[in-house]
Amino acid sequence: MAAGEMVLYYAPEKTKTAAKLKGVLIQMGVRIRNVSREEAYESVGFLAGLDGFEKRQGADGGAQEMEQELLVLKNFTGRRMDELFARMRKAGVGRIDYKAVLTEHNVNWTLLDLYREIKREHEAMQTGRAGEDDGQKG
Repeated sequence: MAAGEMVLYYAPEKTKTAAKLKGVLIQMGVRIRNVSREEAYESVGFLAGLDGFEKRQGADGGAQEMEQELLVLKNFTGRRMDELFARMRKAGVGRIDYKAVLTEHNVNWTLLDLYREIKREHEAMQTGRAGEDDGQKG
């Protein structure tokens, strides 16, 4: 295990997928931080336990738009990410489309803002793929 590896995991509801994912993370020695919908307005840095980030006073939680599972990876190398995703496939975790790596650019964002950005990027990629598919049929 690399020092300080952590996964912030958000799931809109409890699923068998969540239990399988947690099993994989435990086997890899990765710390898991379950994040609730009520914590949507907290900074990603706070949720990841970084120094200098504090709980937001009076932040309204409960962002209803967060409908997809979300993984935020902290302190993972490329090799460890590859290992995590391979183990997830092998364990039958299923696809989690909303994933991010904790960076200096997103550490100050709220979880909801990060979720919205990933959703926007995911939808743009899906639209791009649909256009590519249409172009290949002609």
